Amino acid sequence: MTMRRLIFCYTATACLVTSISFSSARDSSMSSETKDAFSVLDTPAGKLVGKFNGKLHTFKGIPYAAAPTGKLRWKPPVALPKWQGTRQATDFGPSCIQPVTKVPNIYTSDITPTSEDCLNLNVWVPANSAGAPVFVWIHGGALLKGSSKEPMYDGARLAQQGIIVVSINYRMGVLGYLAHPGLSAESADGVSGNYGLLDQIAALQWVKNNIAAFGGDPDNVTIAGESAGGLSVMYLMASPKARGLFSKAIAQSAYMISTPSLKEKKFGEKPSQEIGALLGAALHARDISDLRKADAQELTESAAALGFPPFATIDGHVLTAQLVETFERGEQSPVPLLVGFNSGEIRSLKMLAPPPAATAEKYEAEIRTRYGDLAPEYLRLYPSAQMQESIYANTRDALYGWTAERLARNQTAIGQNSYLYLFDHGTPEMETAGLHAFHASEIPYMFGNADRIPALWPAMPTTENETQLTNAMMAYWASFARSGKPEATGAAAWPAYGNTAAYMSFGDAPKASEKLFPGMFELHEEAVRRRRASGEQPWNWNTGLVSPPLTK
Repeated sequence: MTMRRLIFCYTATACLVTSISFSSARDSSMSSETKDAFSVLDTPAGKLVGKFNGKLHTFKGIPYAAAPTGKLRWKPPVALPKWQGTRQATDFGPSCIQPVTKVPNIYTSDITPTSEDCLNLNVWVPANSAGAPVFVWIHGGALLKGSSKEPMYDGARLAQQGIIVVSINYRMGVLGYLAHPGLSAESADGVSGNYGLLDQIAALQWVKNNIAAFGGDPDNVTIAGESAGGLSVMYLMASPKARGLFSKAIAQSAYMISTPSLKEKKFGEKPSQEIGALLGAALHARDISDLRKADAQELTESAAALGFPPFATIDGHVLTAQLVETFERGEQSPVPLLVGFNSGEIRSLKMLAPPPAATAEKYEAEIRTRYGDLAPEYLRLYPSAQMQESIYANTRDALYGWTAERLARNQTAIGQNSYLYLFDHGTPEMETAGLHAFHASEIPYMFGNADRIPALWPAMPTTENETQLTNAMMAYWASFARSGKPEATGAAAWPAYGNTAAYMSFGDAPKASEKLFPGMFELHEEAVRRRRASGEQPWNWNTGLVSPPLTK
């Protein structure tokens, strides 16, 4: 094989070597030399071989921690020593173990193979980057499913906005969030659980230590995620162990639900350790040793079938308090925030909404019983005349709308600019399917990946309006990662939330406005306040027609 080697300085501290091969049959079918290029980069973690297409360098499947297998199952991530030789980073690494989807839905895509050895990340780097801002994407999937290799998350087009894009895998389900008395006994801190969250922190530490070699600025890192990724962003903002690893945050469709404590029953939530012990008993495991011997896929499937809830744990170390308390007291990371949700969140998540009442009269009676003196305001916001739409809207607001506005208010209160949005865009295909602005439908726009959506996703048209909206959203997100202020040439100015409760609506085009859904935040904030005061009620999916009675 003949090769031509091109060597040029990549940053002040590292050089990149690009090797272009011409002679193989596979290479000869390419139409351009740049499609055959490979990038060799020396980083503190070790030497990598990625790909170069003339505009972007891509490095995929880079391990950021040791394989969490064997004795390292349910241990905090362990840093890898610098590897010897050159590691291939041209293909995605395995996705983390997760339940197999038996009935495909609009979110289903092929993320195989999966493995317990899955702590890897991917990096998209614009050519000639030096001191570039860094955007770290945390995938969603209810902390149970998902992968950084989802085609919709491909970072190539967003990186062409002049930022470095990183996407990460982290342990999920029972492998990522099991707390158990036996595991706590092994810990020097006497705690367990939160392994998936600790993985995310380890990935951010890897970025901190290595991203300069890629041409990135380790002091200008934005964490971003959607759904469970947005929940993870809040956990990271709240965790003392993540402090200083990022300078900005983006939370898309995040949900500030109540979180179980390690050893105490609070807010109606069983202690995480008790949940883990009950799971172990149900699986007929005598101890942690038995659980560590179990096949990872079988264990994950069994735990999911038994209803194991993969959520973080308030353990006093990784997380010290409920998210609502941490943000209320101003103890979260003091960083600029971009936050928002979608108007049709529940249209694709109907399992989260309670069934409608038999009649409008029964609907109103149930709300009066459950909301008491708050019922008139509830029924004003969510009237019985459009019962199904009201149920969808209330479930959306209790989970996502209240969370987004609370985060915007809390960051503003500590002197940080917050930028609130509502994604309210629909395509003809979405409308036909009854999925206007559904959960996660903003992702192809902010990543620029309309052609990389899952197979059952509503088809996205290639119109000029769609292109303009995509370009604007990519520009806003990249600009925020760059400077902490979302800006897009030729599109509406996005004001900070500030004293006017400003927000950006993404309909057919970006449009700035004020006071999103007046009264929405106040109603749900009061409902959560009363649940917190009772000490016996969680605040998550038990809202509206399935809310426990709220007392003054």
